[in-house]
Amino acid sequence: MFERFTKDARRVVQAAVGQAERAGDSTVREDHLLLALLDDGGARGTAALTALGVTGRRASIERALADAQRRGGLSLSDTEALAGLGIDVAEVVQRVEEVHGEGALAGCGKPGRPWPFGVGSAHRPFTPGSKQLLARTLRIAVGRGDKTIDSEHLLLALAGQPGVVSDVLAEHGATTAEITRVLAPVSGKATG
Repeated sequence: MFERFTKDARRVVQAAVGQAERAGDSTVREDHLLLALLDDGGARGTAALTALGVTGRRASIERALADAQRRGGLSLSDTEALAGLGIDVAEVVQRVEEVHGEGALAGCGKPGRPWPFGVGSAHRPFTPGSKQLLARTLRIAVGRGDKTIDSEHLLLALAGQPGVVSDVLAEHGATTAEITRVLAPVSGKATG
């Protein structure tokens, strides 16, 4: 699969490893991939985010991702569902942090098998969710009839994989439908 990644897609994945390293995180998560994509001015996926006005809202995205990490990785929809059951996630987070310190629920991934995307990746393995996301990029590329995996496939996978990152993207106007709409004129074909 990795031989199908374009230079742009590889650069984004390598930058995600750098995001994890700078954050002091032991693993590379989906949010690191999103932040790397936001920073990559030459990638088609980044151009789509720019067209949707998302790249200019990086600080807001970082806050939303940090809030989700603080909640133990729960998305806002997870939090709302738990509230419907009478569980106040904010109160749970507060009580845990009173006992164990701020960010106690953020957690760290367990070390795993390194991925072949650069020197730093041996020290920062990808989480199972990030691995699923990268595998999803292949399915998206094949579904679109593309022979390579590029940054727009990463973006579509990020927006389409349920969880915190897709929720944050949607909150900032980058749903799968909107991304597909913006990418369609560029590629000249339907995306999905």
